[in-house]
Amino acid sequence: MASLDRVKVLVLGDSGCGKSSLVHLLCQNQVLGNPSWTVGCSLDVRIHDYKEGTPEEKTYYIELWDVGGSVGCVSSIKSTRAVFYNSVNVCFPSGIILVHDLTNKKSSQNLYRWSLEALNKDSSPTGVIVSNGSDYDREQFAENPVPLLLIGTKFDQIPENKRSDVLNRTAFLSEDFNAEEINLDCTNPRYLAAGTSNAVKLSRFFDKVVEKRYFTRDPSQMAGFTDRKRFNFKSLHYD
Repeated sequence: MASLDRVKVLVLGDSGCGKSSLVHLLCQNQVLGNPSWTVGCSLDVRIHDYKEGTPEEKTYYIELWDVGGSVGCVSSIKSTRAVFYNSVNVCFPSGIILVHDLTNKKSSQNLYRWSLEALNKDSSPTGVIVSNGSDYDREQFAENPVPLLLIGTKFDQIPENKRSDVLNRTAFLSEDFNAEEINLDCTNPRYLAAGTSNAVKLSRFFDKVVEKRYFTRDPSQMAGFTDRKRFNFKSLHYD
């Protein structure tokens, strides 16, 4: 794999929120039959090829790093996770997918800590640990050079009469992280079908991470690819 053009993307979120199912769906375009929680400080890496919107439709291999564990865990586990984070791209990953369970408000709140931990910003200059959105400073991501994508899972499990409130909450999260949002059901591949708004958002995110990794000298300047032609996923597995 060393000779291939690879881009590494962290997939972060609480255990049980559906990260493994999401990664499987992205790579295989199939539902994960028997999902299990990724516990402890574990790492699962899967690869799919991608060429939507990239110059000359060149194929890039997106490594999706599904990082296990939970925020607020013991320092030894956080230190081990830091090795995963720092190995992604010297100091920063090329992109981060933040995954939360739409039926679990706490998993949404914990995304603040996940994101700041991954970017080595989990404590402010005053030493106050960010615990949730109530003490989160959105300015920390106003000029963040790492592309972020927010994905909410288990959309099918939200009662119709509560969906409006949940979608309002995810809209605030999207604004805080300065990231686009996708809400889906990992047991239904149609949510990411080619041509849907979700597929367009996903392609736009991968365009950004490819551009950051290979075409942007100044990571704060990311205009985005303009030549969008194909949406193509093909699964590989990286052991």
